[in-house]
Amino acid sequence: MNRRRQKKLTERLVFAALTGDTAAVATILRTGVDPRLPNAEGTLPLYAASVHGEAGAVRLLLRAGAEPDAESGHGCDPNLREDHGTGYSPLRWARNGPHPETEAALLAAGAP
Repeated sequence: MNRRRQKKLTERLVFAALTGDTAAVATILRTGVDPRLPNAEGTLPLYAASVHGEAGAVRLLLRAGAEPDAESGHGCDPNLREDHGTGYSPLRWARNGPHPETEAALLAAGAP
């Protein structure tokens, strides 16, 4: 996949994950886009889904190879906080949401 297509699909994947559009997430993942790559703003699809409690999208992304402990500009590491360490981790967002299904998916994927 060329770089331009990867960037475009990554943007679409982050948006679909953020909004919980699991059909779009699944369709985009079938194109071969790498779910471990961030969009232009540094947001990983898994982080976007986690923050918004989109458990279905979280599960699809984890199955596709998204890493719950990968560091990104916004911190997809379940222990790493956003905003240079002053904000919440994806796991904390899920707990405070409250988004119990998302929390369970992150814990099952290795978030402490």
